[in-house]
Amino acid sequence: MESFPSLTVTQRDQILVEQQVFNIYKAFYDMPPSSQSLMLELQRENHVEYLTNGLKHLGPSFCVLDANRPWLCYWIIHSIALMDEFLDPELEDNTIDFLSRCQDPNGGYGGGPGQMPHVATTYAAVNSLVTLGGDKALCSINREKLYTFLRRMKDPNGAFRMHDDGEIDVRACYTAISVASLLNILDDDLVQDVGNYILSCQTYEGGIAGEPGSEAHGGYTFCGLATMILINEVDRLDLSSLIDWVVFRQGVEAGFQGRTNKLVDGCYSFWQGGVFALLKRLQSTKGEQSVPMGDGEDSGAGSPQTTASSDATGAEGLNEDSSQAGSHFEQGEPHDASCPVVVENIDHNSSKRRAKVEPLFNCLALQQYILLCAQEPGGGLRDKPGKSRDHYHTCYCLSGLSVCQHSWSEDEDSPPLPSAILGSYSNLLEPIHPLYNVVLDRYQEAHEFFSRS
Repeated sequence: MESFPSLTVTQRDQILVEQQVFNIYKAFYDMPPSSQSLMLELQRENHVEYLTNGLKHLGPSFCVLDANRPWLCYWIIHSIALMDEFLDPELEDNTIDFLSRCQDPNGGYGGGPGQMPHVATTYAAVNSLVTLGGDKALCSINREKLYTFLRRMKDPNGAFRMHDDGEIDVRACYTAISVASLLNILDDDLVQDVGNYILSCQTYEGGIAGEPGSEAHGGYTFCGLATMILINEVDRLDLSSLIDWVVFRQGVEAGFQGRTNKLVDGCYSFWQGGVFALLKRLQSTKGEQSVPMGDGEDSGAGSPQTTASSDATGAEGLNEDSSQAGSHFEQGEPHDASCPVVVENIDHNSSKRRAKVEPLFNCLALQQYILLCAQEPGGGLRDKPGKSRDHYHTCYCLSGLSVCQHSWSEDEDSPPLPSAILGSYSNLLEPIHPLYNVVLDRYQEAHEFFSRS
């Protein structure tokens, strides 16, 4: 390993990651166009095989995730749905039956059969069942008991606990409110004072921490923002500083980091990229102007009109010497905090409304990181080069890839332009509802189902 005298551990790790990533980019740009096309291909069949095998059987090393089994179901089922694939009927029935055994008699879902109910695994189980869709899956959810469980998890300060006597944090608030909204059981009692708690977690940097006094974090920022949208209190946040913080989390590697001075990680393709999808759903104005681009006057390298090629690789405009890789991802002037963003006409149940603002991040560059650095050719996706594939990163890398591909679409009914897709158009994934991170048509089915009951 190279020696880096007088550098901190963080600096050394950052340099090593940059070298790994830039070596991949350099090798890619040194290839002929036909080879580049193959490198940029989403390996759908291999990913589906990897995911399906994981749903059927996992080895002994996964015993450490015994309390996260609904999460494994969600990561796998959602990833398969993003690629517009389906489980075979027997596997689908087995999954529904398994999740039913995870449902506690007093409401909520545990990490496995017989385990205590937990708000996070309840979110994972509900999202899994919504993604599977159909009467059997949706009818299996005991909404009345689940509502009672959520009320029991409600803390006097307005936030939620993860489980009986468990921790209170922004994750618990988001997963509780998301589940209640998705199942059409959200009411004033569940909403009361949640916004106050989320607001207390927004930091001086602009992002949102897991709890008051902690560091701003991509996952918590997504959870906090989504929660505030779901309870219609998003205008209480300092959105200008939040946008600035998230914009500057996209680094020279083209992916996102989760916190300031941390390494790039593929999962933040969704946790940070999804923030921009949430913002796009807001009818946002700055005075009389739309929310400005993170790239200043120029729509930046993320613009499909200016950056992406319409050829098979979609790589034209990204092809520069790897030593200049950071130039693609520079961000522009921060927003003027003295002129706050005003949010109007929020309707999180509308799947049609889109704010008429351009993406605030480099969509094509993030697709490049996901396809070239996070994708395992044999199936599955990973954190970064040198790491192993896993179901969690597969789920959130693919979710982030979907966000990138659809970020220029003004309406979910309008398919993205070829110029918005890096690589072949066959890479296109299904759109998601960003508030819940479920595939859009599965959300619409569930929304209609639970609106009737």
